[in-house]
Amino acid sequence: MSIIAREKKPKGGGQSPQFKMRIDPALKEQLEAVAAEEGVSLASWLKELAREALRQRGIKPQG
Repeated sequence: MSIIAREKKPKGGGQSPQFKMRIDPALKEQLEAVAAEEGVSLASWLKELAREALRQRGIKPQG
């Protein structure tokens, strides 16, 4: 799996808006474990997955 760099500060110069979602606790535990293996927070890991999904669709991620 690729190495994902931890984000030092929010892009755009300010605090990013929060995005809340409900997931099964067992799934969250699995996702947190994979993110920890990569050395990043779950939020950073999910953001990088979303950016990669956009790139695969030919869309340049903003932020």
